[in-house]
This record gives sequence, structure tokens and C-alpha cells, in this order.
Amino acid sequence: MEASEDLRRIEKLHIEGVLRGNKNDFAYLVDRYKNKVYMLLRGMGAEPQDAQDLTQDAFIKAYRKLDQHDPDKSFAAWLYTIAANIFKDSKKRKKIPTELLAEQDQTPEKGPEEILLLSERQIEMNRKISKLPVNYRLVLLLRYTNDLNYAEISEILGCSVSKVQNDLYRARLKLKKMILGEVIDDEMLEARRL
Repeated sequence: MEASEDLRRIEKLHIEGVLRGNKNDFAYLVDRYKNKVYMLLRGMGAEPQDAQDLTQDAFIKAYRKLDQHDPDKSFAAWLYTIAANIFKDSKKRKKIPTELLAEQDQTPEKGPEEILLLSERQIEMNRKISKLPVNYRLVLLLRYTNDLNYAEISEILGCSVSKVQNDLYRARLKLKKMILGEVIDDEMLEARRL
């Protein structure tokens, strides 16, 4: 808990610096959150180039409206709210494909086969997640990709904590059924071949 308290203090100092006119303090916030915002947007269904553009738009909007951020609340939650709203607005303007591409985990300890297998699993899981309704997809991504707690997610989505918990439960259940459904289908095909 101390680490998150320290992080909030550091972020608060940088936010205060930006509000005093020091644009370099905003670079810290961008560096800290650009990948998380990008992955949130990708998970919501934005194509790679669109996600980059929307990430940039989110930071521009956050910079312009930084004086409206409540310093007693999470900067990350506020930023993710901006990014999610920008995505929703862009989706209204044009249809954004929901196919996801996984980033490959290319750690040096893994061999090429393991990297390929992991990449295929990530692509398959992202494909399944992309089939979930947007609200389920969003709570899953905010919880597991961005490590937000229920209160932060409810703040971003503008709903109650119990709705977040319900949606997260239903999203996991639906995802599990999709995974198990495919396993059962594969087993049934194998049985027919015999």
C-alpha cells in the first residue's frame, strides 16, 4: 500500500508542476501511462495505428484539462476514463475493427517454440475477449491489464462497484464458457473421427 501512496505523491508533484507551467513534468506522466493507455485502447478494439492516435489524443485532452483533475483521486483512473471516452466517441464516428493482435513476449529465456506458442495463445485469448460485449471487455482489461481495483473501475465507468463486480464475474464466466465450449467441440470432433 505504501508504494501506491508514494506513487500518488509523486504523480501529484508532477501534476502540480504541470499546472505551474512546467511541461516537462507532463513527460513523466506520459512515460508512466502511455503503454497502459495504448493497451487499454487495443483491448477495447482499436487497431494499432488508431490506438496510437487515440492514446495521443487522450494525453492531449488530459493535458488541457489537468486543472479539472481532482488531486485526491487516482490520476490513472481519470486518464483511463478520458481514453475510454475518446475511444467511444471515435467508434461513433467510424466503425473500428475489434480483432486484436497480441504483443509477443520475447524474453531471452524462452526459446522460439515457446515464444510462438505463447504468442498463439495470446492471439487466441484476445480473439475470445474481443467477442465479449464492450462493457465486459472493458472491465476485464481495466482489472487485469491495468491492475485497477473495483472502486477505480467504477469511477472510470461511472457506475457502482457492485455493477463492476457483476460485469467482471459475468465476463469471466462468459469467457470460461467460450473456452470450455471450444474444448468440448474439439473433443466431440475427435470422438467422431474414431
